[in-house]
Amino acid sequence: MTGRVLVADDDTDIARFIELNLTLEGYQVQVVHDGASALQAALDDPPNLVLLDVMMPSMDGVEVLRRLRASAATAVTPVVLLTARSLSADKVVGLTAGADDYIVKPFDTLELLARVQTTLRRTAEARSASPLTGLPGNHRIELEVAARAAAGGYAVCHVDLDEFKAFNDAYGFLRGDQLLLALSRCLQSAAAAAGEPPVFIGHVGGDDFIVVSTPAQAEVLGQAVVKGFDQQVGGHYDATDLERGHLEVADRRGVLRRHPVVAVSIGGAWHGGGDRDTREVGAAAAEMKRWAKTQAGSIVAVDRRG
Repeated sequence: MTGRVLVADDDTDIARFIELNLTLEGYQVQVVHDGASALQAALDDPPNLVLLDVMMPSMDGVEVLRRLRASAATAVTPVVLLTARSLSADKVVGLTAGADDYIVKPFDTLELLARVQTTLRRTAEARSASPLTGLPGNHRIELEVAARAAAGGYAVCHVDLDEFKAFNDAYGFLRGDQLLLALSRCLQSAAAAAGEPPVFIGHVGGDDFIVVSTPAQAEVLGQAVVKGFDQQVGGHYDATDLERGHLEVADRRGVLRRHPVVAVSIGGAWHGGGDRDTREVGAAAAEMKRWAKTQAGSIVAVDRRG
């Protein structure tokens, strides 16, 4: 993981040390030597990460941090404080002001690189996580698939809801969010019951979810999700709509259309090992999901060819 790093330290030797080591790791590095310059540089072109010395001329690092957090452009930019002080009170002040981490001087190259990489990874995962379900998003999903592929056989399942748009149109987005949370709980419950190794669940967005598991877990887990969701979905409908078995929603031309009760479609694909491209496995799972969506009701369809 690389990116642009702004280094702010009035000690030119330390700043040069950081610049050299980060550059060797593939980062683009900009160096400034006082607080005012650090603030201006970050606001002019927000970097991926700021390494900020606490004690600097013109404006100290904590004040720079407070102003960065107050600006919409840099409110979520990760900041790691550099400090020669090891007192707990100083650390608390920095973390309270909004620092993501801190490094106490003197530090070595390995610690510097580890904290930079960890902060960038944690920030990327937090930004991609679903604000509704709290499940990890695209960044973490890609890492998980790559890790499972490197370890051997795995399965990917694509999960989404049929007729979800009609449900949202009829009942509004708040009711729609509650239905997505219900699906998320079904996925997590099924994952917990699947045993070891742990099943990974990601939320791409909207009603699209991703499950990564072993091939042996995939279909059993999918069936558990279908069963659990079908048992709960009726509780999200008005009694009159549930009794007649469909929603009546006007289309763009104002014509009433009938939409069946929301169902869940799950398409999966296995990878038994070898050098098969992870994108091929994902594409096969997506194709199985598209087929599942052509069938009535909730269904699991898994490509077992590996």
